[in-house]
Amino acid sequence: MIDPASLLGESCDRILVTGGAGFIGGALVRRLLRYSNAKVLNLDKCGYASDQKSIEQLLMMPELSCRARYEFLPVDLFDIDATNKAIERANPDLVFHLAAESHVDRSIDTPNVFLESNVIGTFNLLQAVRNHWESLPDDRQSRFRFHHISTDEVFGSLDSSGRFNESTSYDPRSPYSASKAASDHLVNAWHHTYGLPVILTNCSNNYGPWQFPEKLIPVVILKAIAGEEIPLYGDGENVRDWLYVEDHIDALLLAALKGDLGRSYCVGGYGERTNEQVVQEICKILDKKKPKTSPYFKQVKKVRDRPGHDRRYSIDATRISNELGWHPSFDFQKGLSITVDWYLSNLDWCIQVCKTSGYSGERIGNSPRKHI
Repeated sequence: MIDPASLLGESCDRILVTGGAGFIGGALVRRLLRYSNAKVLNLDKCGYASDQKSIEQLLMMPELSCRARYEFLPVDLFDIDATNKAIERANPDLVFHLAAESHVDRSIDTPNVFLESNVIGTFNLLQAVRNHWESLPDDRQSRFRFHHISTDEVFGSLDSSGRFNESTSYDPRSPYSASKAASDHLVNAWHHTYGLPVILTNCSNNYGPWQFPEKLIPVVILKAIAGEEIPLYGDGENVRDWLYVEDHIDALLLAALKGDLGRSYCVGGYGERTNEQVVQEICKILDKKKPKTSPYFKQVKKVRDRPGHDRRYSIDATRISNELGWHPSFDFQKGLSITVDWYLSNLDWCIQVCKTSGYSGERIGNSPRKHI
């Protein structure tokens, strides 16, 4: 595990994390609060998947004494005035931009929300951060960095061979990935046009504790133990490269603090599995940890595929490994076992966040294709 204090030194006193009440952002906020002395400001619009319980648990630990170093800014980046004021208040030395709508299925139903958050929100943030950076004294300006966190889905879909890398052409296939591709291009443009010191990373599918229960792994766990049908899209042969969230946090810290300005880094977990294999492995773990009269995999039901479902993702993480020394510490089996254990021990949290968000486990993004 990367210790952020060893990378931050004395020059990075104030860190802004956008989307810090989300899954990956929350893990980053917790790492910074637990293992650094920096002031951490969490900007989040408090959307349906936002939750700060994991951070609140940390703030209540007296041995850490980190409450005074944390501040929450309830701001929607789509609101340009609120964004400008938030950047002024945060006065950051380093920005991690994770705030985004991120569920492909939801982007099929409400693409406008993804454009507002991921494209216009990123534009508003870039403008506010640029104004802030240009106003800094020379010593702080030279140390300032803006780290934009994106997804491998901007690269489109792979056949049975090959991997995405930093030279792969963009080819987004869903409203979600198109909006993230647009945000990537904006960040690159602000670097080349205005000189804003940026770093970009594109990651594969994250998993781990505290993930909102609409994503594949928590969906399978929760439906399995509830005795419900476990949905498997299409033929179940779509492939994803799974990355344990704490390994991703290691990569983000290294890229932000040691990466070359204007450079992008692809981050993958070397955990390629078909969706059916993921479901099978979860069911096998549950058969051991919470056995019942019949195997959990018997609850699986293949359902109509997602519209425009990308066939395969795979990341070549050679650049970040060779240049920054990053390597994943968790193989998929180890990370998945930890994740299943966590959900089994935190069912009350799952029930509460689903209730608060209005999500009841229903399928989203199932609208049929319309032929033109």
